[in-house]
Amino acid sequence: MSVSELNTVDMAEVLTYAYEIGDMINASVEVADYLYWKQEVESDPTIQALIRKLESKKELFDETQRFGHFHPNYHSAKDEVAAVESELEAYEPVARFKQAEKNLDDLLHSMSERIAFSVSESIKVPGNDPLPKKGCGSGGACSCG
Repeated sequence: MSVSELNTVDMAEVLTYAYEIGDMINASVEVADYLYWKQEVESDPTIQALIRKLESKKELFDETQRFGHFHPNYHSAKDEVAAVESELEAYEPVARFKQAEKNLDDLLHSMSERIAFSVSESIKVPGNDPLPKKGCGSGGACSCG
């Protein structure tokens, strides 16, 4: 058996396992919770009206951002976006959906780390953290050396 045939067989097996992992994740509590609260948010007319209102406020804010703090409506547009976001987050389905989304993201990131680190401890695994940890490539002191 040649090296390319061996790699092909291994890749087919890897893909099979990947689909199996995908199926297990889709059957998880995290996915079920996420889909339930997503449906609750999508089916609530009040929440949908607030989402449309938020989108229009964000568009207005985006227009002011071109000029930044110098635009006369910058701060009021920013405050309006924050007010609608707060109003939305006061609804239980929205808060639960956001938490379910975070839990699912954490699960997927954890799985990505396990897969990557099973190959090598030095593999970088991207995340959705808006405040990345210090280390290689993040502007902090590198301890990978």
